[in-house]
Amino acid sequence: MPQGYSKDKRPDLKPVVFSTLCVDRAIPLWGTPEDGNASDKTINNPLLSDLAPFLAQHGVAPGAYIYVADAALVTEDNLAALGDTLFISRLPATYNECGRLITEAVAHNTWEEVGVLAHTKPTKHRPGTGYKVSEGEVMLYGTAYRAVVIHSSTQDKRRQQRLERDIQASYSTAQTAARRAEQQEYFCRADAETAATQLRAVPTAYHRMEVTVEERPVYGRGRPSAHKPRPLTAMRYRLKTVISPQTERIARLEEEAGCFVLLTNVPTAGELAHSARDLLTVYKDQHGTEQNYGFLKDPVLVNSLFLKKPERIEALGLILLLALLLWRLMERAMRTYVDTTRTPLPGWDKKATARPTAFMMITKFAGVIVLQCGHDRQLARPLSVVQQHYLTALDVPATCFTLPAG
Repeated sequence: MPQGYSKDKRPDLKPVVFSTLCVDRAIPLWGTPEDGNASDKTINNPLLSDLAPFLAQHGVAPGAYIYVADAALVTEDNLAALGDTLFISRLPATYNECGRLITEAVAHNTWEEVGVLAHTKPTKHRPGTGYKVSEGEVMLYGTAYRAVVIHSSTQDKRRQQRLERDIQASYSTAQTAARRAEQQEYFCRADAETAATQLRAVPTAYHRMEVTVEERPVYGRGRPSAHKPRPLTAMRYRLKTVISPQTERIARLEEEAGCFVLLTNVPTAGELAHSARDLLTVYKDQHGTEQNYGFLKDPVLVNSLFLKKPERIEALGLILLLALLLWRLMERAMRTYVDTTRTPLPGWDKKATARPTAFMMITKFAGVIVLQCGHDRQLARPLSVVQQHYLTALDVPATCFTLPAG
């Protein structure tokens, strides 16, 4: 197994990479281990080639599904491999067209309000994120695609921090130039005006420099008389600067920092049409797939692997994916029950929750003890109301502990 790249900053360890295809938020439908050096951009290509035939074998026709992936999908080869497959991805910021679309959307200011999409209620420490969208179009590799500019009220932290660093660097540049210029004294106004013009031309992306020329009179020596003014012997000149931020430009860039672009070939009209809100909702559900990798990497399940043969690593991967499949199916069953019956389940600290998790459910059955006497089984204590409620949500009979299948 190659050394690969470790996101956990452990270059001494060899990574195991999994490629998964999920449906209905996070239920794994397909998965395979990949080379430790495999790139997300190249992993998508063989999957896209096999995706349509694979789904067709299970009666899923093209147009009945949308392939959702992150920005690594957007390459010339991957877009060509997609063909007529509907997809939603994020246009990478490395494309010049991404910056153009965002700049035009902010400048035109013709946003369509979408509102908050989160399923959980906002709290004081986690306020709800509001979204607004603007439709556009982009040409990539000779093909026109639908581009939806998304603005989030919770701005991208990395882009915001980068902007703050750039603003601070701009101010430091202007301050250094102003301080050096203010220490210089000039003997004629013409030289001072020339220096002021040069100082105003100092490139500062986020600040403007106002420069004025101040007269500094030079008087003769001796104590001034109370009856006549001090004799003026010469006139010197110095520069006075005032640095102020370009508030309009900074505000526009801050708004742009909260934007990203969704790239898709989903039509805006017809049977397969989806609104911009629908596209954003589907794309945001991708985070469930990312959570799957937290499950697969959990030290409780996988810590140190002492497997060398690729076939053994693949076998372990199959076991982990099957475990993940069961984990997500249980979670889906519980949430479907809550949505259809409008009955929340007891969550943490006995608080009702409309978003139960499989881990939450497992903790409710941690104290169940099954006693076996010969072929007979019985519970050490009856199931609680909470446990029975969860079994009902899972559509599992209470006799599952005493009368196992088979």
